[in-house]
Amino acid sequence: MKVYLDNAATTRVDSRILAKIKPYFTEKYGNASSIHALGQEAFLALEGAKNLVAKAINGDSVNVIFTSGATEANNFIIKGVARANRTEKKNKIIVSAIEHPCVLESARELIKEGFKVEYLPVNREGIIEPEALRRLIDSSTILVSVMAVNNEIGTIQDITTLAKITHEHDAYFHTDAVQAVPYLKLDVKKMGLDFLSLSGHKFYGPKGVGVAYINRQVKIKPLIIGGGQEDGYRSGTYNLPGIMGLAYALELAYQERSAYLKKVKSLRDYLWQKIKKEIPNVAVNGSLKDRTPANLNVMFHSVEGEAILMDLSFKGVYVSTGSACSATDLRGSYVLQAIGLNKNFLNSNIRFSLGRYNTRSEIDYTVKCLADSIKRLRSFSPIK
Repeated sequence: MKVYLDNAATTRVDSRILAKIKPYFTEKYGNASSIHALGQEAFLALEGAKNLVAKAINGDSVNVIFTSGATEANNFIIKGVARANRTEKKNKIIVSAIEHPCVLESARELIKEGFKVEYLPVNREGIIEPEALRRLIDSSTILVSVMAVNNEIGTIQDITTLAKITHEHDAYFHTDAVQAVPYLKLDVKKMGLDFLSLSGHKFYGPKGVGVAYINRQVKIKPLIIGGGQEDGYRSGTYNLPGIMGLAYALELAYQERSAYLKKVKSLRDYLWQKIKKEIPNVAVNGSLKDRTPANLNVMFHSVEGEAILMDLSFKGVYVSTGSACSATDLRGSYVLQAIGLNKNFLNSNIRFSLGRYNTRSEIDYTVKCLADSIKRLRSFSPIK
């Protein structure tokens, strides 16, 4: 049996989405920047995709900028807003300590340019307390960036409250919402979001396409320049098949939201109950209450997470030890370190992320394999 439980890293493209975007490779292949009929047909499709995205997040289609993914969107927003709005009195940005590496690395790059960067701490459940932001924010702050849902431990932040505090100090607010679809009902107006990032492959759309939702009333410096597409905000030929796939997948994700949430929560809870029953000395990392229902990050005492991952992989079960973007970096997770996990346990964790195609029989098989792996690995572990 093959069991894929790494949906937070990427999802498989929904066959319905694949069928809908195929014509944009073979028939409707015009460049959306061309003025002939085939190009204008592509341009109208592009505008339709922007409308679908805007509707899903209650935004304005003119603010939807398509990118190569959320990594690009985050780089564009973090660097672009900071650089365009810097003055003698405003030169600080604030990011949470558990942001995705592309946000943290963007912040580090800005430090080299003379910006001041502050890091918002989280509590033991991975939640940012509003008072933590109030202590750090001041009149020199340009931008605050806090991810809506953490990619490793699935914790959900109160971004509405954090955005409100940010605006009280005349600063702008950005959220990396990559892991939030369809778990949160994203509403850029109600939540008070100036900027938001998405990535299509996290919700059963194609890889290589994302969204930077921007507030056009705020100055932002482009990251990619050249042909002047997206009104100069992001140059480059439009990836129309990817864009249409993202838009259709986002629409579908929210159309089927209720049934999807019910399914993944049932499977996640079933997985956790079976793990607790079959395997001793385990614990959940992060909050079980303020957490997306598809995420389960578990600490297995006395065993290296990489060893568990490889053992399960040989048995056809595919999981993660944390962020998929750090698969070649075996250092302890900075996210788990930020929530106060004992340093001896930073490498003893597995992230299970469930999705649309998982079944109960897959969970049964996973726990059987997991129990066998843990028993074998603990038998020769030097840590008891």
